[in-house]
Order: sequence, then structure tokens, then C-alpha cells
Amino acid sequence: MEEKPMEIIIMELVVNGGTARSQAIEAIRTARIGDFEKADQLLHDCDETLQAAHQIQTDLIQKEAAGQHMEVQLLMVHAQDHLMNAMTVRDLAGEIIENMRKQAQEKE
Repeated sequence: MEEKPMEIIIMELVVNGGTARSQAIEAIRTARIGDFEKADQLLHDCDETLQAAHQIQTDLIQKEAAGQHMEVQLLMVHAQDHLMNAMTVRDLAGEIIENMRKQAQEKE
């Protein structure tokens, strides 16, 4: 199997990170209007997207550990920034949604 060019791999990280961040933000917005079932689904989708990105990252780390050193490019730094930002937003979205859920339950 032919290996993907590094630029493609990096862009997959960027896209997955951006998609996951968007899913987490959309989950918060959905919870704000009281649709917690859909918000939970969006967080689940976000988790799956982050898992795909994490697998790409893990593969790169394993290659590096096996001696296949790569030149660190600004694009890779950008991709890692996207991924870490998405992970942070996901964690915060979960907390925010749980607070919204508790507030909604207290009103009932």
C-alpha cells in the first residue's frame, strides 16, 4: 500500500480538528435551545472525529519512534494546534452542556 504524502496527512489532521471543533460548538448551541439528545449525538460525533485525528497523530508518533524522522513543518504545527484546540473545546463543551442540562432539570 502506497503511503500518503505528508501534506495530505497533515491536512487530514487540520480537517478533522476543525470538524471536531465545529461539532462541539454546534452541540453547545443545540443544548442552548434544549435539544440535549441532539447535543449528545453531536458530542458523540465529535468524539469519533477526534478519534480519527488521534489515530493519524498516533501513526505519526509511532513512525517517529521507529526511526522515521520527519522535518517539522509549519503546516504540522498548525495541524497540531487545530487538534489541541478541538480537544479543549470538546472538553469544555461537555462541561457546559452538563451545566445546561442540570439547569433545565431544575426548572422542571
